[in-house]
Amino acid sequence: MKVKIMRLSHCYSLPQYNHPGDSGMDLFAAHGVLLNTGDVAKVLTGICLEVPEGYEGQIRPRSGMILNTHLSFEIGTVDQGYRGEVHVVVRNFGPKPYNIARGDRIAQLVIAPVVRAELEEVQELAPSQRGGKGLGSTGKR
Repeated sequence: MKVKIMRLSHCYSLPQYNHPGDSGMDLFAAHGVLLNTGDVAKVLTGICLEVPEGYEGQIRPRSGMILNTHLSFEIGTVDQGYRGEVHVVVRNFGPKPYNIARGDRIAQLVIAPVVRAELEEVQELAPSQRGGKGLGSTGKR
C-alpha cells in the first residue's frame, strides 16, 4: 500500500521501519524540546500524510522511550482526511527536565485499516458473564 508523504522544510527524517516485520515506523523530532517536570509539549515531526481511504495513521509510543524515561506519549490518530503536520504529544512525569533533541526517535507510526461501526440504539444490552464489572475487576493475581 502506498501512503503519500510530504516533507516539510524542518523535517529531520522521513519515518522508517528499522527491522523486517516491524509494524511501526519510527517518527523523528523535527526540533528540540525541553520538557520541565509536569510539562506537556507538542513535538513536530516535519511530515504531512495522505492516508488512503479506509485507513488511519496510529501514533504510538516507543516502548524503549517509556521504559527508559519518565515521559508519557499520547496515543494519537492521523485521520484519512487530515493533511496537517503530524505531531506527538509528550508529558514529562519525571523529577528532572528532559530534553528531546532534533532527530530523536519519539514515537511510532502504524498504518491500519479502519472499520466504521454502524451504531444501533437499544433499550437494553445482552447479558454477559462480566457484566458491568470494570477496572480491577479480575483482581491482582
